[in-house]
Parts: sequence; structure tokens; C-alpha cells
Amino acid sequence: MFAAGAEMRRLLQRNTVRTVGLIARFGMVLPFAAGLGLVTVLGVKEFIGPAGNHTALVLVFGMAAAVTSIPVISRIMHDLDLLPTRFARMVLSAAVVEDIVLYVVLAVAVGLVQTSHSTAFGLFAVLSVHSILQNSVYHTIVAVVFLAAALLFGDRTYKALTGWRVNVLAQRSPVAWQLLWMLALSAAALALDLVPLYGAFAAGIAVAVTDDSLAVRLDRNALAGISFGFFIPVYFALIGIQLDLIHHFNVVFFAGFLLFACAAKAASVYLGAQLSRENRFLSWSLAVAMNARGGPGIVLASTAYAAGIINETFFVSLVMLSVVTSLLAESYLEHVAPRLGAAARQGEQVSDPIPGELGTA
Repeated sequence: MFAAGAEMRRLLQRNTVRTVGLIARFGMVLPFAAGLGLVTVLGVKEFIGPAGNHTALVLVFGMAAAVTSIPVISRIMHDLDLLPTRFARMVLSAAVVEDIVLYVVLAVAVGLVQTSHSTAFGLFAVLSVHSILQNSVYHTIVAVVFLAAALLFGDRTYKALTGWRVNVLAQRSPVAWQLLWMLALSAAALALDLVPLYGAFAAGIAVAVTDDSLAVRLDRNALAGISFGFFIPVYFALIGIQLDLIHHFNVVFFAGFLLFACAAKAASVYLGAQLSRENRFLSWSLAVAMNARGGPGIVLASTAYAAGIINETFFVSLVMLSVVTSLLAESYLEHVAPRLGAAARQGEQVSDPIPGELGTA
């Protein structure tokens, strides 16, 4: 009996990895391609920002259809007690893979609207990059190399610096040390002409895989408390101040874009889950959960708007898309949480629901 149970767990783990791989690839590539196709049909005239870069706008359009929110969906599943489930592991693992790739694309898009004149400095200015082709190649290579270095060496570097005897800050205030680490990598990204957010993202990855001791988890919880209690509310307040829903909210375009983005993302994730031989209920739950765009969607909107890639009308639509899709995902998961939770407690995959009993335990 024990051997049979162990074999079942191994099979579930292999199937989970396969499902994550498929829904990450399908859920990222297909919506991104669909976004590129849509902007080609609609044209960029009504959405392009003051930077006037068509290529950067097309990339942002594709990302808007493909992005998934890790913070929002993880918070929702935490509140619904779904984080220990196989379903949560699949959603968050696939979302991490997607967001890593999409942050690289965002770094490239922002880099495309930079110039080698005026405010340029660091490596970008030293190399005297002028042409659009050189600009594209530079930012693509630098973004990929920066992330690869963070993944390969970031955790070891952070651990070595943390244990350094002269690092009094790490010993006295781990939270302050983590903030300094984040600022250092953000400055490094800025020196390479990448968006500072990209450096903060890489810093977070390095810290996350360094140590999982109780003390470190408590430090992270303290840092998370500071972020959720101060920085994030201030950030969203600043985003809200920029929203002009009266003059720049195109209701017709937003409704159409909402339907398009949700359909493209949901269909892609559902297809990946079905090819992985997940049942229909779990496939649909994955599709809905990964449609939440939340924080990353708003970061995409604000970063692209600040860089002049998109205009205010498209900025407002992207922010509203992030808010509405997150609310829809939360509503659905709250409805089916008892069923997903019951399956997790039994250690089995979720079976297809009986018509009329969706959401019952």
C-alpha cells in the first residue's frame, strides 16, 4: 500500500511538471501572438505614445494579453487556503516562468524608446548605440544576460555577502540589508539602461532561493508587511491619480479588449492543460486563475506609459484590464475553493464536476 501511494505521488509530480511546462508555453506564446495579430489589424495610431516607437507598442500589446499576476493570485489562494494544493503549485510555477520571460520583453520594449543622447548613461552611452537595430540587439542581449547572471550567481553572491563578517547591516537588520540588495541590483540594471524594476525582480529571485530557514522567512514576512502596508498602497495611489476615466476611458474598446485578452489567455491555458491530460474542471480552473493580471499588468501599464510607449487611453484600459481580470479570478476561485481544497486533502486530482454541483465539496 505504501509503495502504491509513493508511486502515485511520483506520477502526480511528473504530471504536474508536464502540465506546468505546457500551460506556461501555451499560456504565454499563444496570447502574445494573438496580441500581435490584433494590434496589426487595429493599427497603432490610436494607442501609440509620445515616443512614437511602433515596435515597442506592439511588444506591450502582446504582453498585455499574456501577462499573469503572481502576487494577486497567490494572495487569493492564500486567503482561500489553496496554497498547499497541487493546483496552486501549477498556477504559481507557470506564472513565474511567464513573468520571467515577459519582464525580459518589457526591458527590451523600454530600451527601444531610449536614445543614446541626453539622459543616456552607463554602458549604453559608452557603446554609443544609435540605430534601432543596434538598440534592439543591445537590450535583448543585456536583458537576457542580466537575468541569467541573477539566476546562476545571484543566490550565491547574496549568501556570501550576507555571511560576510564586515556586513554589519545584514547582522543587525536583515530587512534593511534586503532593501539595500534590491536597490543595488536596481542601480545595476539602470546602469545597463534596463528598467530598474527589472533589477528589483532579479534581486527578489536571488533572495528567494538563498535560504528557507525560519529566521529568513520571518525577515521576508516583515519586508512583505512593510511593502503591503506602505509601498504598494502608495504605488497604487499614484497610479489612481493618473487615471482619467472621464476623458480617456474608451468603454467600447475596453470591453472588446477585455473579451479578447481573456479569451486568448483562457483558451491557451486550457489547451495546454488538456494536452497534459488534466480533467476539464481543473483545466478550466487553471485558465481562469492565470487570467488574473493584477500587479504585473499595472506595472506593465505604468512602465510603458512613463516611457512614452503607449498613450493615456491605452494606459487606462490596461489598468482596468488588470483590475477586472483579478476580480473575476477571485470570484471564480472563491466559488470552487471547497472542491479544490477537498481534492487536495484527499491527495487526488480533481474530478470533473457533476452538472449543477460546481463549487460544492
